[in-house]
Amino acid sequence: MMTEQVSKETETYKTKHNSSNARRIIYTIYGLISAVLAFRLIFRLLGANAENFFVRGIYALTQPLVGIFEGIFSQSAINGSESAATFEPATVIAMVVIALISWVVLQLMPPHGGKRLEKTEYMKQDKPEN
Repeated sequence: MMTEQVSKETETYKTKHNSSNARRIIYTIYGLISAVLAFRLIFRLLGANAENFFVRGIYALTQPLVGIFEGIFSQSAINGSESAATFEPATVIAMVVIALISWVVLQLMPPHGGKRLEKTEYMKQDKPEN
């Protein structure tokens, strides 16, 4: 008597969208720019010494981003006993514009979707023995 055996097999594997790496890069760049602009804002608000190497470096690094927004609103100076603190609206505007640009770029990218689980099922027939 000949019997045929049929078995069902399933292969499962995970795939990853290519856009997840690009999204991580966008988030990292946005985070770094926002952090440096936040340092500038805090240094200006607290009246940091502009002659300090680190403070001067932050100001020089962020000036191209902030400079295009200077003059939209006037700066508010608060004179203290030792230093003059300044609220710089151009820095806040630069932070908002950078956030909007990042958001638009992320919206134009394909959906993230994360990891997908893909299954392939097939039937395997064993040949009967003679």
